[in-house]
Amino acid sequence: MTGGPTSRLAALVLLTLLAAALPRPALALTVVFSPARPGPGDVVLVRVQGAPPDLAGEWSGRPLRFFPVRGGVAALAGVDLDVPPGPVAWRLVRPMARGGLLVVGKGSVTVQPRSFETQHLTLPPAQVDLDPQTLARVRAEQAELAAALADSAGARVWRGPFRTPIEGGHATGGFGLRRIINNQKRNPHAGYDWAAPRGTPVLAAHAGRVALVAEHFFAGRLVVLDHGLGLFTLYFHLDESRVTTGESVPPGQPIGTVGLTGRTTGPHLHFAVLLGGARVDPMTLLALVPPPDGS
Repeated sequence: MTGGPTSRLAALVLLTLLAAALPRPALALTVVFSPARPGPGDVVLVRVQGAPPDLAGEWSGRPLRFFPVRGGVAALAGVDLDVPPGPVAWRLVRPMARGGLLVVGKGSVTVQPRSFETQHLTLPPAQVDLDPQTLARVRAEQAELAAALADSAGARVWRGPFRTPIEGGHATGGFGLRRIINNQKRNPHAGYDWAAPRGTPVLAAHAGRVALVAEHFFAGRLVVLDHGLGLFTLYFHLDESRVTTGESVPPGQPIGTVGLTGRTTGPHLHFAVLLGGARVDPMTLLALVPPPDGS
């Protein structure tokens, strides 16, 4: 991750906000971003102390979906792995009595540079240069996955820290790797990998609803969990799945087993996280320390 311990401390921004045009008292909000200086792939905890229940917000043009915590509200924002260094805008809003939104706070957080390694792979040509029939299949599967990721629960399903989705095995990482496959530049690796024997149980990283169970050309047998408010975890290359679409699962429930289905060079779990459409580093979600619940 980028930055030293000091640069990763939460930034404290004190906003004294007067809404003179509305019959409301002045607001004194404390906005905390952690980490204060995020890099590509980071999960950012946005905490607003003293927030009214109707507070809403945006991060880089996408909704900030708040949930109650002790002393205010909080939201998770994702910095996509391809976001360039520079400012990311945010703002806080409240609905006005006569319609529209009142901006009660705004600013920016500066994304720091992060470098990713390049990986060269050699695979069978049929897995890289797709024939028309396979290409049509891949496009249909991409649409199926996009539809599942577009329908997130409107409430937070999870409480407390997330857990590692596999016990044992060998963490091989690889998030953000720039891949060159058969001398062709391909999409970066958007997940984190664990090598493990075939049949090793794969566990739900937290409570959620099963948004999709499928078998795709690239990802193999897969399970997608919706944790609410735009947060999804994805589990690829499974040997078998043990859940069905629409099922609710508690944290740590076995949802499948490690396999080598799809495009892979050996048995492993590819674990990915999508947050508000941003591809984020699963290790930053696993390291998240959520604030205490509140109302």
